[in-house]
Amino acid sequence: MTIPTREQEPSYSVPESMRAAVLFGPQDMRVVDKPVPEPGFGEVLVKVAMCGTCGTDLKIYDGHFPQTPPYGEFTPGHEWTGTVVALGESVDEFALGDRVCIEAHHGCGRCDNCLVGKYTACLNYGKREKGHRATGMTTNGGFAEYVVHHVSSLYKLPDNVSHKDAVLITTAGTGLYGLDAAGGYIAGQDVAVFGPGPVGLMTVEACEQLGANQVILVGTRESRLQVGRKLGADHTVNVRERDPVEAILELTGGAGVDLAIECSGASNAPQQCVEVTKRGGKILVVAFYKEPVTLDLSAVVRSDITLYTTRGEGGNNVKRAVSLAAQGRLHGEGLVTHEYPLEDITEAFRVMREREGDPLKIVLVP
Repeated sequence: MTIPTREQEPSYSVPESMRAAVLFGPQDMRVVDKPVPEPGFGEVLVKVAMCGTCGTDLKIYDGHFPQTPPYGEFTPGHEWTGTVVALGESVDEFALGDRVCIEAHHGCGRCDNCLVGKYTACLNYGKREKGHRATGMTTNGGFAEYVVHHVSSLYKLPDNVSHKDAVLITTAGTGLYGLDAAGGYIAGQDVAVFGPGPVGLMTVEACEQLGANQVILVGTRESRLQVGRKLGADHTVNVRERDPVEAILELTGGAGVDLAIECSGASNAPQQCVEVTKRGGKILVVAFYKEPVTLDLSAVVRSDITLYTTRGEGGNNVKRAVSLAAQGRLHGEGLVTHEYPLEDITEAFRVMREREGDPLKIVLVP
């Protein structure tokens, strides 16, 4: 189909069909031909440049993620970036040819949570008939050549921000949303970040750029900790070599950190956060866990610690991440360690699961 354009805009010839990864059952992902979706009211069609992978994709691939569309129809992928090639009715915020990054979540816009800006906690989560969308989770996503997205969850990329940067900008939005919810103002404070995965590393860089006094990164892999030091971590603690609680207390003169951020998903990490947070401090949890965790809640109360949790990249924080990237304060491209063509998606998932070659961020290119 040929898309009509407005004056002085480029034109794009969009095919009728595309290649897309479709989940046919647990661990049964196939790249097949699908019709190219057409943007509806308030939506745009994006030609995907690349789509990142994360642990949530493995849960979806294994069949352990709730509210996904039916097998044989659903295309995952929620960390994608690309170029606008068609505009739905009413869309004038973007032009054809704009390079964009995304928020994965688009709330229904009608529930109490959405009305106060908590759209990643939409009360109509998964209900397409109510208007909710979570790309690659409850609706078709970016492991495809083309994808439709709502205009309110798109951000134009500045010229100096690459597509590889953009894949990590969505990730950075997760950490920034958590910081926002926990008070936002961390200048002069001591911060500990548990887990040097993509979310943890982008959060380290954000904390450094936002003026934290010292940023302490805790992890198990030296290669990840080394990346963290390059991104602004003042100190790193390898838990295979030293007890993180002991190390953090030493680095803070026994007082503990003002803010502990749990990004690892390790079952013992929440309790470690409790033990390294100073009286009156804060704990922020953005990780997901394979099983219930145990922590000393009485110690949290006795120390008057405030516990925060956030899901995803809400609060318009991807917009903030785009601005920081444009200013040269966030750098995502260096975290992309592996790149595969879309046709090799199952191999990419295998490498991610088995950690072959120590992948940090794997991207798929249609």
